[in-house]
Amino acid sequence: MVKKVRAYDKISLLRLAFKGLEQVELQQIAALTEIRTYLPGQVLCHEGEYEDVFYIIAEGEIVITKKMGDDGAEHVLRVGGRGDLVGEMALIQNAPRSATVRVTSECTVLEMEKQDFETILSQSSHLALDIIRITLDRLRANDQAAIKELQKTNQVLRHLDHNKLEFIQVAAHELRTPLTVLKGYVNVLRSLPGIQESAALGEVVEGIISGADRMHEVVNMMLDVSRIDADTLKAAYVPILLKWVINDLAHDLEKAAVERRITISVEYAEGTPSLHADPTLVQKALYHLMVNAIKFTPDGGKVFVSTCPVMIDDKVPGVEIAVRDTGIGLDAEHHELIFEKFYQVGSVAIHSSGKTTFKGGGPGLGLALVRGVVRAHHGKVWVESAGHDETSFPGSTFYLQLPIGAPGGQPPSTPV
Repeated sequence: MVKKVRAYDKISLLRLAFKGLEQVELQQIAALTEIRTYLPGQVLCHEGEYEDVFYIIAEGEIVITKKMGDDGAEHVLRVGGRGDLVGEMALIQNAPRSATVRVTSECTVLEMEKQDFETILSQSSHLALDIIRITLDRLRANDQAAIKELQKTNQVLRHLDHNKLEFIQVAAHELRTPLTVLKGYVNVLRSLPGIQESAALGEVVEGIISGADRMHEVVNMMLDVSRIDADTLKAAYVPILLKWVINDLAHDLEKAAVERRITISVEYAEGTPSLHADPTLVQKALYHLMVNAIKFTPDGGKVFVSTCPVMIDDKVPGVEIAVRDTGIGLDAEHHELIFEKFYQVGSVAIHSSGKTTFKGGGPGLGLALVRGVVRAHHGKVWVESAGHDETSFPGSTFYLQLPIGAPGGQPPSTPV
């Protein structure tokens, strides 16, 4: 409900709101405004709506809120009172309201229609400068508030991330010992005559061993990622032949690829050098890249692994390994995020624990481990893809670049 107020000192209020206006300008503005009073709960500005009124608060309080987040919850931007301007930016920009302004106590305001506001604004440079000053002051205050909120949020996130890291370490260590015991006992069972003579029991034992091996692999991955987060993952540099590492991986993954009718092709460019690197870490990184390629390639697709010499950042001799697939591809917004631990593309509801099943899920640690290994070797890793499409299958290519020499050491010269 709106009701008119009979008398109010408009000039005094306008002088409070605008510091640099002359008396004549204040009188001109006052003549174009009306005084109205709003009751608590009434809305002056509706977020997202095109509206034609500019307000100056004379008495009372307002709250300015904006919908944020996926749930569309309203967040308070600021509280306003006497002398505040409301709704001017939407009129200047000819845009919808960027926030909602609601009256929290009985509020008296000066109102001006859009047409009158634009006329006064075009005639008075002082008014335009004052509004610019007020807007900049608000932006500065909003920035400071946002920075404080971000600092608080970052502190909470750091604490949560630290707790998560500690949980990973404890969980991995607690799981590792009983898994090792389980694998030992199952291997003993497998060697017993009764198990060897029964095909059904042998199949059961092999299933247990396969599951335990998969769990052990995940546990080791958790420990590796925890070392990455704790900055304790260090590369032990020794000469390695990259061709041997890749050939061994292709052979190990051949069974899974054949089951999916996926062809793995390997090509080594002439002059591809050998490396001084940590063979175990390099093997883990390439393993996860190749498993990832198989996982997101449909049955009957192809995975290509290639190597070539390269200059990293135009100054460090290195080797580039590319793992390309004919899979579903990856949208640009995920190109960086997939290297974060626990990040999953797609719905967790369709998660599958199969290591190489099509679009099967995982713990979300493999690519995080790849990035950690690359950083430990002072290299680079990234992905390129035309986007996600499960009809045309544009595929993805992961590039991994590693320096060929240990830091401060001499690079090897023997080619692959």
